Amino acid sequence: MEKEDALNALAALGQETRLDVFRLLVKAGKEGMSAGAIADALNVRPNTLSTHLGALSRSGLVQAERDGRSIHYRADLTTMQYLVTYLLQDCCGGNPELCAPIASLAVSNTCSEPEKL
Repeated sequence: MEKEDALNALAALGQETRLDVFRLLVKAGKEGMSAGAIADALNVRPNTLSTHLGALSRSGLVQAERDGRSIHYRADLTTMQYLVTYLLQDCCGGNPELCAPIASLAVSNTCSEPEKL
């Protein structure tokens, strides 16, 4: 991932509604959700949601697919993986033990809230 792509993704997630949308779509999994279902779940006006979905789509964090008359949105976890990898790429500074707590969260089989590091 290039620096500009990382900045775009972080900017997209740096807004409360867009972060809520992304997290909701992660929970929805591969099936994704229609814009109407997202708006209902988050109690967001459809025209406002459209703006947020556009920002997330442009950043590559969300993919849209037409399904008849509606559009289904899905979180693009590959882009999120690239973003996290970009952020952690140099975190260890040659000392892999420093990143062990973060790495263990990545391979954890639980979906609980992460521990404070």
